[in-house]
Amino acid sequence: MTGTVRLTVSQAVVRFLAVQWSERDGRRQKLFAGCFGIFGHGNVAGLGQALLQDELADDHPDRLPYVLARNEQAMVHTAVAYARQKDRLQTWVCTASVGPGSTNMLTGAALATINRLPVLLLPSGTFATRVAGPVLQELEAPYAADVTVNDAFRPLSRFFDRVNRPEQLPSALLGAMRVLTDPVETGAVTIVLPQDVQAEAFDWPVELFAPRVWRVGRPLPEAADIAEAAALISAARRPFVVAGGGVHYSGAEKALRAFCEATGIPVGESQAGKGALPHGHPQAMGAVGSTGTTAANALAREADLVIGIGTRYSDFTTASRTAFQDPGVRFVNVNVARFDAGKLAGLSVVADAREALTALTQALDGHQVDPAYRERQAGLWREWDAKVEAAYNPPPEVTGALADGVLTQGTVLGRVNELSDPADVVVCAAGSMPGDLHKLWRVRDRKAYHVEYGYSCMGYEIPGGLGVRLADPDRDVFVMVGDGSYLMMPTELVTAVQERIKIIVVLVQNHGFHSIGSLSEELGSQRFGTSYRFRDAATGRLAGDRLPVDLAASARSFGATVIEVRDRQELEQAIKDAKAAPADGGPVVIHVETDPLVHAPDSASWWDVPVSQVSELGTTRRAYERYTTHKAAQRPHVAPTPRDPEGPLR
Repeated sequence: MTGTVRLTVSQAVVRFLAVQWSERDGRRQKLFAGCFGIFGHGNVAGLGQALLQDELADDHPDRLPYVLARNEQAMVHTAVAYARQKDRLQTWVCTASVGPGSTNMLTGAALATINRLPVLLLPSGTFATRVAGPVLQELEAPYAADVTVNDAFRPLSRFFDRVNRPEQLPSALLGAMRVLTDPVETGAVTIVLPQDVQAEAFDWPVELFAPRVWRVGRPLPEAADIAEAAALISAARRPFVVAGGGVHYSGAEKALRAFCEATGIPVGESQAGKGALPHGHPQAMGAVGSTGTTAANALAREADLVIGIGTRYSDFTTASRTAFQDPGVRFVNVNVARFDAGKLAGLSVVADAREALTALTQALDGHQVDPAYRERQAGLWREWDAKVEAAYNPPPEVTGALADGVLTQGTVLGRVNELSDPADVVVCAAGSMPGDLHKLWRVRDRKAYHVEYGYSCMGYEIPGGLGVRLADPDRDVFVMVGDGSYLMMPTELVTAVQERIKIIVVLVQNHGFHSIGSLSEELGSQRFGTSYRFRDAATGRLAGDRLPVDLAASARSFGATVIEVRDRQELEQAIKDAKAAPADGGPVVIHVETDPLVHAPDSASWWDVPVSQVSELGTTRRAYERYTTHKAAQRPHVAPTPRDPEGPLR
């Protein structure tokens, strides 16, 4: 294959991206499922023209399908959710126009990078030639003529480049592919394309457009690391596994199950790792940390060895470093990224999670925890499971105190959980529901739980649900979203209508910010500024009547099918009707009102949010006293984990 082909930069980008493939374990898939975009003067004549030409062409089989989005931030969320559902082996491209169109993608870029999920962003730039500057939406920086708003993507991207000349494009594209397909480096990848460069023609070597396969490898663990980790596990009396998202991305669920069944070691799960073991497995203790179960948190508190598998140990997972309280606790960290494997001064096992778990199971052949430890796991879990039942089916003293037709959030989650199919996916991101889902949701399938809690971004839910359904069209997707998060970004319901994509949105109306209201009260700030109310004329405060916002009418206006429910029986029927709706019928929204003052069972854990050290408010002073008590339990976890197999563990 020799010679050249004359194309614009944008046409070259589209043709190149359409023939990129990823491969793992011998299975290949297109790296890019398509391109989300919103056109403006910065990309309509460049990438817009190239995508149109690609759609109309009949001389090549490879396509990069285009989907019109409604919000640039939302389209990045959709791409990221798709990538997560595909275990980071496939994603989407996102194109936006200059100025606000491109900077609207910044939040999505941060979310992708924090969650280690691949997405390719193509923000448009103002003229590289500067012949007509300053142009519409251009930032002028007096101190540096080459600075643009797109430089804001630099700290948010795992790879960043700006193509000011066509000759720079091949190296930019190849560098982007390298990072997108590297499980250690992956995240948001940004290639800035100035609007004039997008339309510029160039003679490209035809070899640039040959299909490429990017192999996603499985790094094997060092034998010495496995031997040392196995020795530490064998010496531990109360070992405890923290399963993170790396278990899912590696497809290591079966390997984790084999490891736990062979050894009897219990498992707590981070938000990203939830579902690493199915509900009901004897070693599955559910969520761990600030939004964890009392079972997992009790075992974490007592553990003398914590085995982290594919976790980055966020503050919610470690309960702000108060979860692990044994004086001699040590850590063994299995992670494909050395950066995460070295956290909490742990023994680093830098490797693919599946391969490392398989090697550890072999190295520990015949080793099991004490039977009394297994019995303790079972007892703790029975106690917690009873609390979940009470949250799903509140007793009369709770339901009798509720206003007519109002349900508890626990009841809503319980009915969705129990009436959905095991393979159906629940999607959530921000507010009180992620914590409740982490504690209460009974996961029955490895890909059935999708809560974005690395960035916990309000507005992620509906576009995220769209991405999950695009990635896995044979599963129903239940998007759990509160009114606060819904109002941030409901517009991708229009995209779901446009593409006839069925997602089931359970829209929970509690007239404000449930999660932050509860946090505000806990911190002594009296739920200030967290309710949707009129300003009271007498006091000047937002303490008047509730706002007459009709969210059901809002969703209906977008073209969605809306079912309004007023009690438990109607909710159950709505879930069944939504499940029975046609797959190509577009989104179904179930609107239900809940009481924000009825909470899920307590996790017996903590999250570090600073409280004002001085205050005229008694509520704040009392909150600060509680804060200092919890703060005293924080631990630095800097003591080195012994590498000597005979090293002491207490």
